[in-house]
Amino acid sequence: MVHAAREVARELARAGFQVYFAGGCVRDALLGRPLKDVDIATSATPSHVERLFEGHTVSVGKAFGVVLVLRGGFSFDVATFRTDGTYTDGRHPEHICLSTPEHDAQRRDFTVNGLFCDPERGAVIDFVGGAADMEARVIRAIGNPVARFQEDHLRMLRAVRFASVLGFRLEDDTRDAIARHADWIQRVSAERVATELVRMIGESPRPSVGLNLLLETGLLAQILPEVLALRGVEQPPQYHPEGDVWTHTCLMLDALPAPRDVDLALGVLFHDIGKPPTFRMAPDDKTGQLRIRFQNHAPIGARMTKTILTRLKFPAERIETVVELVSEHMHVVDAQNMRRATLRRFLGRPHFLKILELMRLDIQHSNGEFSTWAFLKSQYDAFTDEPVLPEPKIRGRDLLALGIPPGPPMGKLLAELYDAQLEGRLDEALARIGKTQ
Repeated sequence: MVHAAREVARELARAGFQVYFAGGCVRDALLGRPLKDVDIATSATPSHVERLFEGHTVSVGKAFGVVLVLRGGFSFDVATFRTDGTYTDGRHPEHICLSTPEHDAQRRDFTVNGLFCDPERGAVIDFVGGAADMEARVIRAIGNPVARFQEDHLRMLRAVRFASVLGFRLEDDTRDAIARHADWIQRVSAERVATELVRMIGESPRPSVGLNLLLETGLLAQILPEVLALRGVEQPPQYHPEGDVWTHTCLMLDALPAPRDVDLALGVLFHDIGKPPTFRMAPDDKTGQLRIRFQNHAPIGARMTKTILTRLKFPAERIETVVELVSEHMHVVDAQNMRRATLRRFLGRPHFLKILELMRLDIQHSNGEFSTWAFLKSQYDAFTDEPVLPEPKIRGRDLLALGIPPGPPMGKLLAELYDAQLEGRLDEALARIGKTQ
């Protein structure tokens, strides 16, 4: 990718234009992080770029001075040095003006993202103090932080994400500006907020850092009040010696190695979301002494999760998967008492392995009692030579041949026969049907 980016930069330079690598790619290269993309900043206008790379461009952001250049199987944002006009929608400038590298750097969000790099010599060009902030591991808004956040409200959430993912701290004025204007995040589209959240919990070495920054800046109350409600919700110490529901959830997220499976990370974040509304003191089943209970917190949490993810406009498939993880994570409690057919249906759920991993993390960061989890894993691992849920041997056409009419009773009978098949007693069940015909 870097080789192809250098080729694009060389062509711009040969045509007489000033050209630099810019932004996140420079930051990540200096930190030794893998590059996800390479952005190019240049004195060439979009029209110049289109003519120079004719047939290999896409005008995705021409109105904002950006043209996509295709080269070597990669695509590169080639942006003209510019200054931005007034922002009225909390996201886009009303207009742009062609400018210099110095002024272009000043319009960017954070100092660590305002660095340029000479593509040939590798020299870093720093107009905003980004190199010093890289050294100090600080996320600092360029110029007036309130002005930067007023231009694009999502930058407040991005500041938290960068701090969490990079292991940096938020500079004091930047943090204070976020805290004072956290409600601006309500004006940002749900999809953009969801993208930042996913990246934060998916890429951070310790997602708890990001969650605590969201909490401290007031952003959590604005975007995920249901998660904020986990703080201070006590749990029975004999089952959860680690502390309240917030602490438990943070420990689980941190234990997932990055980069994390998005569905699983969201499942961990929301798995106990139903505990705050179900908290109550009730007699212990064995001792009769009062203790904390969270009756039906899994199904209630599943409904809450669906509401949250729908509000954030996640894709329907992701919502369905995460809701299943939240709904099913407590089945470890009664797994060893399940009927064989019920157990196999559970083992055969599309996302069983993610449910199993969620259960493992839940136990690891609570009472540490793994016996039932180990039972489930061993039962699943036993199905190496046959599917957990095989194709049904008896279908509707077979029952029709036996004279059983279609309708709800037939559907119920088919389910019973499939259970019998899963439990190895299909012949017995069929013989019983034969006697009744």
